[in-house]
Amino acid sequence: MNSERPNLDAPARKLAVGEEIPQLVKHPTTRQLVQYAGAQGDFYEIHYDQDYARSVALPGVILHGLLKAGFLGQLVTDWLGDRGTLRSFEVSYRGIDQPGRPYTCRGRITKIDGDVVELEVWGEDPEGKKTTVGSAVVQVK
Repeated sequence: MNSERPNLDAPARKLAVGEEIPQLVKHPTTRQLVQYAGAQGDFYEIHYDQDYARSVALPGVILHGLLKAGFLGQLVTDWLGDRGTLRSFEVSYRGIDQPGRPYTCRGRITKIDGDVVELEVWGEDPEGKKTTVGSAVVQVK
């Protein structure tokens, strides 16, 4: 369910402050969390053991923060394509997200200075609550 990437290569394509970039919807699974834990080395039980997660007052297993950051990074690089370079990226975690529930990644252009474009990015739970917020700076060709 990834969004289509706009044709940024079209010569007439102009970016505008306030413009939202195409959203990216991810559908994380518990299996994906286990795979991510293996790749990243974060085996904290809250990411794969339902009983343990509940024993520490969570509603169940939760997504790794860095996995959510990766999803948001994908949002930006999918939009940018080969038309530029990601120069900086940062996020802050504001809430939990769980596997089995869509995680929607969104972004908006906040500043354009020549070939440098700044964006705000965020991840939302199915209720529209921003659970991860951040920013990105890209340089376009």
